[in-house]
Amino acid sequence: MTITSLVCAQNRASGKIVDEKSNKELSKVDIFINDNKTPTLTTTSGSFTVQSDSLIHKLKFSRKNYTPETLEITPENAENIFVQLSQAKVSSIQEVVIQAGKTKYKNKKENPAYAIMQKVWAQKRNNGLEKFDTYSYKEYEKIEYDLNNIDSAFMKKKIFNKLDFIFTYADSTASGRLGLPIFLNEAVYENYGKNKPSIDSKRTLVAQKTSGFQDNQVITVSAKNLYRDINIYDNTLNYFDIGFQSPAGTDGFGTYDYSLVDTISIRGEKAFQIRYQPKRKDVLAFQGNLYIDTDTYAVIGATLKSTQKINVNFINSVYTQLEYDNPDETTFLPKKLVTEFEMSPFSKKKGSKSIIAKRSVDYSNYEFNKPLDPTVFKRKEEEYEDKFTNKDDAYWTKARPDTLSKSEQGVYQMLDQLQQTPKFNRMVKLFETLGSRYYNAFKGIDIGPIFSIYGRNDVEGDRIRLGARTYFGLNDPWRVQFYTAYGFKDHQVKYGVEARYMFNRLNRFMIGAGTSRDIVQLGGQLTSGDGVASRSLSSSTFFARGENISLSSVNQTSVFAAIEPWKNIQIRVDGVMQSIKSAIPEKFNLMYYQDGQLRKTVNDSHVTISIIAKPGAKFSQTGIDRYQARNLAPTIVLRYTRGIEGLFNADFNYNKLQFMFSKPFLIGTIGKTVVNFEAGKNFNTVPLALQNIIPANLSYGLVPNSFSQLNYYEFVTDAYTTLHLEHHFNGKILSYIPLIKKLKFREVAFIRAAYGTLSDASKAINVEGFKYSAPNEHIYYEYGFGIENIGIGNLRLFRVDFNWRGNYLDRPNVSKFGVKAGIQVGF
Repeated sequence: MTITSLVCAQNRASGKIVDEKSNKELSKVDIFINDNKTPTLTTTSGSFTVQSDSLIHKLKFSRKNYTPETLEITPENAENIFVQLSQAKVSSIQEVVIQAGKTKYKNKKENPAYAIMQKVWAQKRNNGLEKFDTYSYKEYEKIEYDLNNIDSAFMKKKIFNKLDFIFTYADSTASGRLGLPIFLNEAVYENYGKNKPSIDSKRTLVAQKTSGFQDNQVITVSAKNLYRDINIYDNTLNYFDIGFQSPAGTDGFGTYDYSLVDTISIRGEKAFQIRYQPKRKDVLAFQGNLYIDTDTYAVIGATLKSTQKINVNFINSVYTQLEYDNPDETTFLPKKLVTEFEMSPFSKKKGSKSIIAKRSVDYSNYEFNKPLDPTVFKRKEEEYEDKFTNKDDAYWTKARPDTLSKSEQGVYQMLDQLQQTPKFNRMVKLFETLGSRYYNAFKGIDIGPIFSIYGRNDVEGDRIRLGARTYFGLNDPWRVQFYTAYGFKDHQVKYGVEARYMFNRLNRFMIGAGTSRDIVQLGGQLTSGDGVASRSLSSSTFFARGENISLSSVNQTSVFAAIEPWKNIQIRVDGVMQSIKSAIPEKFNLMYYQDGQLRKTVNDSHVTISIIAKPGAKFSQTGIDRYQARNLAPTIVLRYTRGIEGLFNADFNYNKLQFMFSKPFLIGTIGKTVVNFEAGKNFNTVPLALQNIIPANLSYGLVPNSFSQLNYYEFVTDAYTTLHLEHHFNGKILSYIPLIKKLKFREVAFIRAAYGTLSDASKAINVEGFKYSAPNEHIYYEYGFGIENIGIGNLRLFRVDFNWRGNYLDRPNVSKFGVKAGIQVGF
């Protein structure tokens, strides 16, 4: 070694700093060179590099709540230095009185916890990713389902005959009962983002490993659909798209009682431990602990556990553990998130058979303000290939922040063994059939939807419908669907067939074609699609008020092409040729005048261009059919339709423009409001079959975005606007009423409104146009309330609505009041 290299070696030093016990990397360590009184560097990660104009012969490492460490530096040890810091003992705080139990105060200002929380609110932090020009980090996610509270009697049930080998994989839980892992999904994501000069981000799934259910279209989707990302500083925390009051929110003292318990050390940080619990046990709130840094008043950890009276369907309990890092006084970075749900379809009793669904996420490898190649934000075709996320065991051993437990390791082996068992496959098939509504008859062919087999209407009488589709797996690039139906009253066979193919998963470029001949209730919805499979065939009702004679016979052939040039924004073009006539001419007249001649069939050819945006939506797979995860993402549709006279004997030129916006909003902890707004206009005169019909619901069931007290074709419009507002209070009001609150019912309030116009020319073109009008004198409205969450135990799926018609009461055969009921699946 030359003298020059020796000097250079002692002008520079580098290495890694870890916690002595956990061996985890430490950041925010002050490094002093030689005898300097000010640090040369404060680290932002576990690795460090320092340089000096003079020789480095000594380094001192200092971090809050750790014992300082000093190392002598020589040319031989200046690189790859390995520093282990040990935590210092935490002494109690003299100036704060520690409360051992719950203490009542005359007012919250006397509570020492209130003074601490005020400082937390004063320095309310934002996610640190927002402050850096660029950032990147790694995310490891593990989702596990365990069958909980199993015992010897349960193991001996007939259902487990020939499956009893699975109990060799059971393990004791913290409660002392046996738990059996039944599902495990591991995933690794790479996250990239930038805030300057423009905002962009990308989350790429780079590895995924699932315990035997890769091809199951229900189980994997259900597992990931349960969870939402939460920020402890928000006033409202989103669980199951239901708002829970955050204990660290600025209005937390309205919901919780707080008490200062102790000061402890959390990952070397000195922290206040504040215990909180809800003032009322029957509200959507948590109990647990907040851990507040004693110097910066940042939340460095929190536990959130639901009360025993949690009023959420299928859920017995919720538990969340959060860990945050705080790089400065205004920001935080997530370190670890663990959320655990105990789910049971029937009973909330403690010790009942249930499923524990646990998700843990570890965030690591944060890097900031490093140049990022612009190509990292672009979607790449290889990311959508089926084998892109397949990794070997060596990869997973390195990727996991912690090794799998013995029971977790057994899940993969157990599921592989189970899949060789016919009885287990039959059970999975039943679950999947109920969830997907299709029964897999044999490889590649599904029969269904099973819930559409029987229907009834005034034209067909009893109606039988049988359908099928191709299905080889979640990510099929093509699909063929077919159905046939028969009416026992009109003795007519109906059918529909559609084929679709996707060329590219990256931009989801696809084409399709279909044809159908069926009885249809036109006007079932305003912003409806043109595809055979997507059309709303609202022609079959078991129970309804009045007689439904306003049905149409529609023969349609359509083609389409669609592409997604930007994520969650689709551009679609449909070409449609159709003929429409009344399905029962003696009772429902669709005849119209054209060039002085009386016509009974409308021939229509049109082209529709649609832009469909779903910003923030998450999808579970990449095939031609995708399952959208439930969240609060909006749906926005802008649609232009051009009718072309003469094309395939079409009768009319016309232009139509339509817009739709639909989104659920969490309104703090008082519930969720669902908004649906639609507007549209026909710019030309067209007959009744091509007009905008304000949707009516004559059935006694629940039909979203329709008007319960209208009759079919009561309002016909050239131009229209409709608004549906529905607020779910989640039991907020009924929880104050004695006895009633024990039923755990939830209240819903709603109002619906419609306004529109219909020109004299549009009335005159129809033979019976004088019968039709638009709600142009006043805004038509309906209002009412509903009771949801009706049922027993955890199975509360029934809802009853009470509807009142607000105006236009002088019309013949109006229904001023009505009751609707139905099944509403949700938490």
